[in-house]
Amino acid sequence: MTRMQEMSLNYHFSVEQEVGSSTYAFFGFNGTAGVWRIAALNEAGGWKDRTTVEDMDLAVRASLKGWKFLYLDDLRVKNELPSTFKAYRYQQHRWSCGPANLFRKMIKEIVMNKKVTLWKKVHVIYSFFFVRKIVAHIITFVFYCVVLPLTVVVPEVEVPKWGLVYIPSIITVLNSVGTPRSLHLVIFWIVFENVISLHRTKATFIGLLETGRVNEWIVTEKLGDALKANKSTKAPKKPRFRLGERLHLLEILTGFYLLTCGLYDLAYGQYRYYLYLFVQAVAFFIVGTGYVGTFVSHS
Repeated sequence: MTRMQEMSLNYHFSVEQEVGSSTYAFFGFNGTAGVWRIAALNEAGGWKDRTTVEDMDLAVRASLKGWKFLYLDDLRVKNELPSTFKAYRYQQHRWSCGPANLFRKMIKEIVMNKKVTLWKKVHVIYSFFFVRKIVAHIITFVFYCVVLPLTVVVPEVEVPKWGLVYIPSIITVLNSVGTPRSLHLVIFWIVFENVISLHRTKATFIGLLETGRVNEWIVTEKLGDALKANKSTKAPKKPRFRLGERLHLLEILTGFYLLTCGLYDLAYGQYRYYLYLFVQAVAFFIVGTGYVGTFVSHS
């Protein structure tokens, strides 16, 4: 889990942030490790709590006022990952729902803005918001976990090789190249990203439609520093089994869907998609039953 999160975050910082800084002098502020000019904060209108990504909201508004952003890749700041899978799910919900909701609230303001160039508007609307914050989550889940398995039982639907192998392979390499020490885990990373894309897709629609948990704010639980500071602390006890918290119905149902398609392909298919479908189904069952991110005692 730690390595897979590292791969995603390294791409986010080393590619998305740095490219946005060098090309358009804009990137989404992450809320920490940033130095702001007071004038920029004031001119942008200060912090607002209209979404759960108030840091990104501030960055977009400041950019529309003409302020430029500079990302320093050679500067290193310590950070900490979520301590449990439950905390990670809450974090991913906020990171997917918040940007989608912000896009809904700011699309008109971005289009009507007169202070930035047309190309910067296109970058913010299309690349920053639409592709990375909305389409990426939906396409990942719909294509790999719905459409591809469906081609097994509907042979008339055929996915071309460039869409099935070439493009996904290129995207995977580009996403993982920033973390060469974890290249051997790239298959696990792909399978995990496909699973979590369901959770992100659901959150994205909640943000776009502004329903349900759109403004839910749960602070990401992180315990690493506390545990290091007190080495004598005993390992936390395994949490009690709570049906509502431990089981995730959508992931389990998707796992059964993939398993069914895999069995059908094993019996009647010719492309051996079942090799992927079985692995992906197991991953959905593992996440769906909450068997991820538990504390393990080494005593």
